[in-house]
Amino acid sequence: MARAASAVRPRLARFARTAKPRVARFARATGPQLARITGPKTWQYTAGAATAGLALAAGVVTAAGPWDSTGQRTAERDRAVALERTGGTDHGSGSGASGTSSGSPRPAPSAGAVLTGLGGTTTPGGVKAAPGGKDLAGLLDPLLKDDPALGEHRAASVVDLATGKRLYGLGGDAPLIPASTTKIATAVAALTALGPDHRLTTRTALEADTGELVLVGGGDPTLTARKDPHGLASLRTLAEKTAAALKKRDVRKVTLSYDTTLYAGTEMHPIGVNDNLARVTALMTDEGRTDDSTSGPAPRVPDPAADAARTFAGLLKEHGVTASAPGPSKATARADTLAKVSSPPLSALVERMLTNSDNDLAEALARHTAAATGKRADFDGAGAAVTARLGQLGLPVEGARFHDGSGLDRTDLISADLLTALLAEAADPARPQLRAVLTGLPVAHFTGTLAGRYTDGAAGLVRAKTGTLTGVNTLAGTVTTPDGRLLGFAFLANATTDPWTAQTTLDRAATALASPRA
Repeated sequence: MARAASAVRPRLARFARTAKPRVARFARATGPQLARITGPKTWQYTAGAATAGLALAAGVVTAAGPWDSTGQRTAERDRAVALERTGGTDHGSGSGASGTSSGSPRPAPSAGAVLTGLGGTTTPGGVKAAPGGKDLAGLLDPLLKDDPALGEHRAASVVDLATGKRLYGLGGDAPLIPASTTKIATAVAALTALGPDHRLTTRTALEADTGELVLVGGGDPTLTARKDPHGLASLRTLAEKTAAALKKRDVRKVTLSYDTTLYAGTEMHPIGVNDNLARVTALMTDEGRTDDSTSGPAPRVPDPAADAARTFAGLLKEHGVTASAPGPSKATARADTLAKVSSPPLSALVERMLTNSDNDLAEALARHTAAATGKRADFDGAGAAVTARLGQLGLPVEGARFHDGSGLDRTDLISADLLTALLAEAADPARPQLRAVLTGLPVAHFTGTLAGRYTDGAAGLVRAKTGTLTGVNTLAGTVTTPDGRLLGFAFLANATTDPWTAQTTLDRAATALASPRA
């Protein structure tokens, strides 16, 4: 990784110098067009003429974000600058940096294409507008309209993110069960309510009158107790800082409590005890996982807050401070903050949530959205807050229902039109705070929940959030066409009977959008 970064750095510098005048020219050319967009509802599907294109290129190329553990981001940047040369990284799915495995693409075969659609150097003039999309019905109808694999209820929407024009629709305004594509809505709501630089803070507070030490949960499910925090907020660091502050006060024995009152209501999601989600509480470490995993289903501890407090007590002891067995409490306004640790910025958390389909993060961000907007930080308040934020953006929320932030609740409802409107909003250059919504989408065959899919020519061309529940298959994201157009799409299928066949059909539909005919 270090060698790859060193090799890419000078190329990035050259790319930045080359791209800068193109960005300026693009902005000058599209300014008058933006001024003419005055229709009251047109903007719902308008990414802005400057759109995801060059605005995203600047953000993605110069600030790749945290998700580079497999080298995908590095390979994409390298590929974008090196044009047609092989990227040199296998993204963890091939046989090596210079070879391929059966069924896997060559190293970074399409990273250039991914960034081309985001305004990369391989497309002169940046993102192109779709001529009309008249061929899309011929491509998509046999899959989305006629294929019985998609069950009784299906909906679709495709928009051109350069112009905001709708290119294809199939029951686009009908609310259906969205499954995990709900996280796109949660991401947009959280970023607009809190901002991309917001951090979730866990702290310790000392009650001066009683000497009680309170571990105050800040609603950060990524708080980690592992020795290597990998850039996350560390409970070990918090314990070290807290012990040092106590020793300065000549305190080496404390009564330990923990505070989870940032959240309200029940901690149990309607799905009940489930490996896909821990109890929703403002204090936990490593998402309450009982193994070494960082994503996907895993057994969870029965009481994440109590477990985190017990771990904290053990860490304090390592630094010479003895703590009592912890119990629940609430820090008062008179308590003195001794130490604090903060999560990565919200933009990074959103990327993680979308890439890994992180349910714990999704529920946390929905509750933080509620708290930031004056709503009760429980399931109902979080759903109301997300709906309100999207409504304030002018998005088509009619018929939408949000009963959680993750999409695990089968009573959630979202239309295909709303999903593509969310993608268009995230692509709007006037909304740079939403860019993580697009950069966090899994890359076909390379990252996150799409890593095991798209072994054909669409590998790297599709970036999309997946959604799967029993009888529900959904997919929403962006796709790059061979001639440099960037499209936003949303496909929803309910009442499916064969999840694998339905998933394959949706993947084929997204692949069709990447074909020369699209």
